Amino acid sequence: MTKRVAVLASGRGSNFQAVVEAIAEGRIPATCVALITDNPNAFAIERAQRAGVPVTVVDYAAFPSREDYEHELLAAMEQQRADLFVLAGYMRILGPAIIRAFPEKILNIHPALLPGFTGLHAQRQAVAYGVKVAGCTVHFVDENLDCGPIILQKCVPVLRDDDEDSLAERILVEEHKCYPEAIRLFCENRLEIHGRTVRIR
Repeated sequence: MTKRVAVLASGRGSNFQAVVEAIAEGRIPATCVALITDNPNAFAIERAQRAGVPVTVVDYAAFPSREDYEHELLAAMEQQRADLFVLAGYMRILGPAIIRAFPEKILNIHPALLPGFTGLHAQRQAVAYGVKVAGCTVHFVDENLDCGPIILQKCVPVLRDDDEDSLAERILVEEHKCYPEAIRLFCENRLEIHGRTVRIR
């Protein structure tokens, strides 16, 4: 049975685009049922409209508190009846209530080889630390930041003259391959979580 996938994004939505294209090309057995964004000016909205994906805007700035925002976000997510939620450049940390509402149904991609360089500006952290290899990680989302069980990782070399932007660009190429692949595995029911380990059937 085809899975229902909803995407949360805050910005330009390049990973959202990669996922939508993979679905359209039949590489992921799913339907993208919604783009949910906290930013009414996100370029991802334009991408969604071009792809015929319904858009729900839950504008963070319109709420007096994070709790009020998350209450509305949770309601918007529940309305989608999605089998999977995909965080694609969604720039807010999901609260525990949302994560508990969708256990093992939320994926994130992080531009570093976790558990190293969590949080913001992971590429800048990697360059500053002097690592020789960087990359991206797709993982299940749990209640700790960038900490859930790892599904896939892809590596890229860190070159001598790299800065944050050049490294980020090289990692993004791998993100656009890695994320659709992980989503495909989920939609094919091939992922099993054993403690911290994700096994691919």
